[in-house]
Formats: sequence, C-alpha cells, structure tokens
Amino acid sequence: MTNSSPTSTDSPPENDPGAEPAQETESQDLEAAAAKRAKAEKIGRYVAMFLMPLLMVSMLVGGYLAAMHSPTPHNVPIAVSGSAQQADRFAQALESANADAVDVRTVDSADDARQLVLDREVSSAVVLGDGTATLYTAGAAGASQSSTVTALLAPQVLASGLTLQTEDLAPLPANDLAGLGAMFMTTALMLAGYMPLSLALSNSPELMRFRRFVPLLAGWSALIAALVWTVVGPIMGIVEGHTAAVLGISWLAVFSVGSAQLFLTRILGPMAVLVGMLFLMVLGVPSSNMSMSVHTMPGLYPFLHSFLPAAATGESLRSVLYFDGNGAGRHLMVLVIGAVAALLLTLGIDAMRRRKGKDKPLAVNVASLHGGPRPKNRAWRYVTLGFLPLMMVAMMLSLMLGAMYQPTPRDMPVAVVGATTEQAEQAVAGLEENMSGLFDLRAMDSADEARDQVRDRTITAAYVLPSAENPKSTLIANQAAGMSAQQVVNRVFTQVAAGQQMQLTTEDVAPLPNKDSMGMSTMYMAMGWIMAGFMIIIVGSTAQPASRPLRKLVPIAAGWAVGYSALLWVIVSVFVNAIDGHFLALWGTGAVAIFCVAMFTAVLERLIGMLAILPAIGILMFLGIPASGAAMSIYMEPEFFRVLHDYLPMPAAVEAIRSILYFGGDTVGSHLLTLGIWGAVSLVVVMIIDRIKPPRDEAWPTDEAPVEHAADNAADRPEPVRA
Repeated sequence: MTNSSPTSTDSPPENDPGAEPAQETESQDLEAAAAKRAKAEKIGRYVAMFLMPLLMVSMLVGGYLAAMHSPTPHNVPIAVSGSAQQADRFAQALESANADAVDVRTVDSADDARQLVLDREVSSAVVLGDGTATLYTAGAAGASQSSTVTALLAPQVLASGLTLQTEDLAPLPANDLAGLGAMFMTTALMLAGYMPLSLALSNSPELMRFRRFVPLLAGWSALIAALVWTVVGPIMGIVEGHTAAVLGISWLAVFSVGSAQLFLTRILGPMAVLVGMLFLMVLGVPSSNMSMSVHTMPGLYPFLHSFLPAAATGESLRSVLYFDGNGAGRHLMVLVIGAVAALLLTLGIDAMRRRKGKDKPLAVNVASLHGGPRPKNRAWRYVTLGFLPLMMVAMMLSLMLGAMYQPTPRDMPVAVVGATTEQAEQAVAGLEENMSGLFDLRAMDSADEARDQVRDRTITAAYVLPSAENPKSTLIANQAAGMSAQQVVNRVFTQVAAGQQMQLTTEDVAPLPNKDSMGMSTMYMAMGWIMAGFMIIIVGSTAQPASRPLRKLVPIAAGWAVGYSALLWVIVSVFVNAIDGHFLALWGTGAVAIFCVAMFTAVLERLIGMLAILPAIGILMFLGIPASGAAMSIYMEPEFFRVLHDYLPMPAAVEAIRSILYFGGDTVGSHLLTLGIWGAVSLVVVMIIDRIKPPRDEAWPTDEAPVEHAADNAADRPEPVRA
C-alpha cells in the first residue's frame, strides 16, 4: 500500500540525529555574536569614558594657553595725526622701532583720529602738536589693549623729544572698572546656547525635532536673556540702563548659538558638543577681544574675531554699554546670518534624509540626570533638563563675576621700609591718610627681611624709602606671585614716588619668563587638573556605569590621574611651550590633585547623579578660580574669597604650581596636604554611601522607543509610545 500522506521537507524528522546538534550550533553562534557585541560595547563605553574628558580638557587648556600665555603685539592699528611732515616722520619711526607690532595710518585731523578710536577702527591715536603728543585710547574697548598701546607708544613719543599726554575717550564706568561685565555675559550666553542641546540629545531627543525645537529655543533664549540682565543689572548694578538692547542682544546670541549647535548635532550627533566647545569657547572666548586684545594673540585670532559668535556677542554688548551702540550693527548681522544659515541648513539636511529614507532613530543614552530611574512625568524631566544649564549660567555670573568686577585693593599687605622703624612708621602714617583701607602697610627697618617676606608671599611688595646710601625709592615686587597685584602696587607706588619727587626703581624677586609673561600657565594648568578630576567621574557614570563600584573606580581614577597629569604637562610644556622642566614635581602633584578631585566628585555623583556637575563646578571652579588668586589677586576681591583661598582645591593646585615653577617647591607640602584631606575624606564618605546604598553598575532603562530624527514634518507624528 502506498503512503499518500504529504511529506514535509522544511524540518528534519524528530528522530533525525543531526537536528539537535545543528540547533545547538546555531544557538552557540548567536550567543557568541551577542557576547562579541557586548564586549565591543563595553570597550566602546570605556573608550568614551576616557576620550571625552581627555579631548575636552586638553582643548580648553591647550587652546586658552596657546592664545594667551605670551601676549605679543601684532599689527596693532594706530592712527597718527599732525602736520603732514611731522606725522609721516613719527609714523615711520614708530614702524621702524616696532616692525611687526604696529599697523600705522596717518589721518588728516585730530577729530578724525579720535573718531577712529571711538569707532574701534584703531586701538589708539597719537595727535602731534607743538612739543607735545596726546595719546588717545578707549578703556572701554579693552583695558589690556590700552595698556599695551601705551607701552608701545610712550617710548617712541619720549624718544622724539615730545611731552606725552594721555586721554581716555571712553573710560570704563566705576561700576565695572575691569570691563568684565561684557566678557562674563558673553561667556555665559555661549554656554547657555550650546550646553542644553547636548543634554537634550542624550536625555530627551524628541525635543530635537525642528518644529518643536525652534520655539523652545526662542523661549529658552528669552529666559536666559532675562536671567543675565537681572543678575548684571538690578542685582549687581554692573549694567545701568540699556535694558532693551541688552535683552535683545542676549536673546539673539543664545538663539544663534543654539541654531548653529542644532545643525552640528544633525551632522555629528553627540560629538557636536566637542565641535561646539572648540568654536564657541576654546577659540571663541580668546578671539572675542573681551579679556585680552586679539592684536596680542597669534594671527588666527584676529581672523576668527570677524565671524565667531562670541566675538559678535561681546562686541555688540560693548558697543551698546559703552559707545552708544556705535558699531553694533555689523556684529549683530553676524549673529543673524549665522542663525538663519544654520536653520536653513538643518532643514535641508532633514529634507534630504527624508527623501533618502535615512532618518535614523535617536536613542536615549542618559535615562535621567539625577542618577535615579527615568522620570515618568515628561514635564519633570524637562524641568530638570533646563535647570542644569540655567543654574550654570546663574552661578557663573553671580560667583565669578561677582568676585572680580570691582577689582580694588583691600588690605593688601605691603611693607614700608625705612632706615629706622620710626621713619617707616611716619611714612606709613602719611600714606594711610590717602590710602586708607587699600593696603595693610607694615613698618620695617630691614630691606633684606622685607625682601624675604616678598619672596615667601607673606606680603605682596615692599616700598623701600630713599636713604643716604640709596637716594632712590625702591619697590621690591614679586611677579610670579600674581601679576594683577604687582600691577596695582607698581602703579600706586610710582605715583607715591612721583609725589615725593623721587625716582622709583623696581626690584623683582621672581620675574615671570617671557614665554609666560602674564602667569597664565599657573591658572590653566591647575584648571586642567581640576577639570580632569571631576569630568572623569561625571562622564564615566553615564558612559560606563560599570565603572561606578569603588573596587573599579579607585584604580580607574588613579590610572587616569597619573596618565592625564603627564599628558597635561606635555601639552603645556612641549606643545604650547609655556613652561620649562619640573616634570616630576608637576606630574606627581597633578596626579594627587586629579585623584582627590575625582573622589570628591564621586561623593556628589553618588547623591545626585549627573546633576553633580552643578555643585562640582560651583565649588571647584566658580568659587575656586576667584579664590585661587590666579586670575586676580585675592586682595582685590571680597573677603569671602580670601578665606576660601586656604581651603579649596583650586587655590591649593595654583599655589602648588607656583611654588614648583618659581619658588623651589617651598610650600608644596602644605598644598598637597589640603588636596589629600579633600581626597581622603571624600573616599571615606563614598565608602559609607556605598555601604548604605550600593552603586548601580548598569544604566537605567529608558522604557521608550527611539525617536526619529527631526524632519520638517516630524511635529505631526505621534509621540513615542511607552513599552
């Protein structure tokens, strides 16, 4: 009998001996592939954990130092006016003496010369008269620029046998003597423009849809503009009036930067944060002409000044605040054109991807910012998302700008040295009548003892009265202990000597080298240590949560500290050429600083997750930098920062570097002790926290479907459904 039932050819019979091994082989292949993917992902996460901090810190420190460690005049524009023959002769002599430093033009009249200064077409103008030369500057166009051109022109004026007169056509107001208001406002606006996009891309990518993003960015720009104006205006009183203009420029700056960053995220994804930091902060802030004249930086920076948003924002604010809006239009056009171009390019990319069907989904990489499970309420998530950059801007303005916008000496310790103590005390009494509260004047009778105290940084300087042996007054200074303090005492006591009809000579116990003529390497190297310490924890906790358990975190942080401290020395010494030698001392001290800061940040990260960046930066940077005395002497800031100088890690790092570079390591031990206490106490606290609540070593689930790229019609699509 023939079997007519159908026979299946799709699968082997149940009793086929080859079926089970084949299934096992397929299963093993799938498991092997899954294991390979998991291993690759693990390696990739560890690479990201180290690569992002390495690139960000290296760019910031190397970029800033390369621009500002040795300011040298290059093609400084200067106008000369006078009789035709006299002006040409002076211009030729000035160019011959400073071949690459100046770019001199002659103008027909003194009025034209002065107007060029007010238009910021030139840095200064020299108007020649009968036996006199009047130097016109604009302090509001940059305090450092005015001092630079004065130092360039004064010798040439005197060499020509002319009497030098100076006039500031646009002095800085009394409520912003250092001109830092516009600079910090600009930096805060740049930060507010690019930082939220990086957070949103990782945490809430649905906000990146074009039709949703643009109105959100407009509202965010208005919020930041109101915050910036409120802090610098009604609260601090740095800006008086100009309300509508400041609000408008601030809104446009944030909107323009946010639009450009949106375009960068379309083509670079999460890596856009590095490109944004490069052009907005690393290159943008130095080329803004706010803190230091671009004409004293390498030739790249004057070129960047013409189109980067930081320069456009800063110069617009400067024009409105100090020059009645003169010249603001061309800088505002840079922001407008940048915003329009970025949005149009973004629309073009979205349309192209939509046509090609290449709208890739955007995954949620950071479930939450507070270190816990992803909030189910989107409103709460969005509030948290905006809270972080909002507080960052508020802290930068209130803490850093609040510390430094009125740099006036307050009880700065200075010795007055006479032949006898009685003579010194008489001089102190006379000086205090005119300088009450500015200096803590101490009478001494030994120049050698005063010199030792200046070298030990016990006092800022010493003013040695003339004697029978030395008919000149002498100022014993210490540049390496802080350039800003030395500039103040030199200016004040030069006037004192002139009032006494005495010639003043200066003796510097520790002059700064030409390659670091402003002492910038001390501050930026310390910043590099501090940033490397807290960023390895913040980035690592999100990029690779498996690194969070203490048994892994301690060796990772220690290895990173040792490795990055060496790399930072290479950047500062070899690539930038800002320092010489001292490798072992700086390497070891830097490793200690980085590790201890990492442990402190780990405490904060255990408690509040990625939001730890707020207290970490607030304590370590926004309080630490003013308290360090690196950017400005602590005797020119509120008393509060003088107290913090003895306790915070940033001042300890700065003073340790100063001691190593310039003073034979005389105080390194005490500063290492400060850093060690922060590290040891933090490590113990982390151990306690982990005993109470063991750290999670895997990312929180996002529980959401991927979000499609922000195409033009994406707003009409339904919201992603929850699993």
